[in-house]
Amino acid sequence: MTLDELKRLNPKDIGSWPVLPKIGALLMILLLILGAGYWFDWPAQWESLNAARMKETSLREEFLDKKRQAINLDAYTKQLRDIEQSFGAMLKQLPNKAEMEALLSDINQVGLGRGLQFDLFKPAENEATFDFYAEQPINIRVSGNYHDMGAFASDVAQLPRIVTLNNVALNTDKDGRLVMDAVARTFRYLDDTEVQAARKAAKDKAGKGKSAKKGQS
Repeated sequence: MTLDELKRLNPKDIGSWPVLPKIGALLMILLLILGAGYWFDWPAQWESLNAARMKETSLREEFLDKKRQAINLDAYTKQLRDIEQSFGAMLKQLPNKAEMEALLSDINQVGLGRGLQFDLFKPAENEATFDFYAEQPINIRVSGNYHDMGAFASDVAQLPRIVTLNNVALNTDKDGRLVMDAVARTFRYLDDTEVQAARKAAKDKAGKGKSAKKGQS
């Protein structure tokens, strides 16, 4: 079919066109439809499809994770019991408020038992409170020989309650005796009333901090 014949075709009467021009016109219409669909509609559908695939992947991972948890539920339960037992054993190493005086006396007796002389044994007036326990610093100064001080530190570490020696400094006095300054830190657990009071104080402090920031802004 020549170019002149194509020019003479009547676009208003496509039904009378020869077969080849009809096929070409249909192909052009099809391409236009596909192009319009790609430009106006398909991007949104592709985004929806990709979002659905991502959601499917996320749900699949969540399902597999929960399946693993369900399979290992007995192991997790046993692990939780072990943790609770370990926590209970650690908690028993912390005295309560009534037992603190006896613990302070034990620390003093350990030093005296090693032949050390206490020049200072002063518990801090204010405890530092945390979620479920309080920390009691004790400023101490003892004098004696080096080996007795080493034995004292070892005895303190072996007490049934948790006691640590911090900020240790060794010097000699005017008589040539070895003097150790340190902060002994011991801990006790808070009773229910003290725990509630500590949480309330922390909450009030956080509320004041937010109010101060709002006032500055």
